[in-house]
Amino acid sequence: MAETLLKSLKAGLIGSGIQASLTPAMHVKEGAAQGLRYEYELIDLAQLGLTPAALPQLLNDAEASGLCGLNITHPCKQVIIPYLDELSDEARALGAVNTVVLRNGKRFGHNTDWWGFAESFRRGLPGADLDAALQIGAGGAGVATAFAILSLGLKTLTVFDREPERALQLAQNMSLLFPEATIRASDDISDAMRNSAGLIHATPTGMAKYPGIPLSPDLLQPRHWIAEIVYFPLETELLREAKKRGCRILDGGGMAVFQAVGAFRLFTGIEPDAARILEHFRSMTI
Repeated sequence: MAETLLKSLKAGLIGSGIQASLTPAMHVKEGAAQGLRYEYELIDLAQLGLTPAALPQLLNDAEASGLCGLNITHPCKQVIIPYLDELSDEARALGAVNTVVLRNGKRFGHNTDWWGFAESFRRGLPGADLDAALQIGAGGAGVATAFAILSLGLKTLTVFDREPERALQLAQNMSLLFPEATIRASDDISDAMRNSAGLIHATPTGMAKYPGIPLSPDLLQPRHWIAEIVYFPLETELLREAKKRGCRILDGGGMAVFQAVGAFRLFTGIEPDAARILEHFRSMTI
């Protein structure tokens, strides 16, 4: 009996210091489950001794190698935009791209980070109070999480960042996109937590290489929900302290998984099994 031919696809990830990324494993495993011969390569600027200035050549090389798409991570999510032919509405609004589809000689930029957080939040914190929330962090991840939570209907968002001008810029940008919401920058975390139902943490604090907690645990109350973006480790110090105090919590694994779900769908045109990818992710992060 002749062996059934598998559809072959190749994708990749461009970023710096990405050797520990779980994205390749999630894509390849789900590809195999869907009957695809799916290859996924890491294009690590740090290992290659390159800077984002190499993006034009890396995109040319990816197209020449027949890649169907690329995931894009730090520090390239904004720098890559001038080299793309089209942007999705969300990527344009966010000013950041984490997924590039290469098709018919054209480069299409998308952002699945915001949808990844929104889908994780919707599933992991159903019925959460969306009256008011504090977000700590206004960098690339913070732009995506702010867009996501406002898309879910948050009424009031307060943004804090160690760089106050960055928090102000995010608040101004989101106010244009969501004029019905109240969005402001603040340097008073204590006051914001007193007046918030939840906290979104969108900085690297709590990662294995950046240990710590982004605010005083004493500010956490049982009425708060806490949504984290860090997933190395899955249980950060913030989540441990929040759990002790009876808060509803959401780890960063869901965002990582659902951004991959969105990218897989765009690359392959196939609807991935989100539950299966989530299970695989959990098996890699225990």
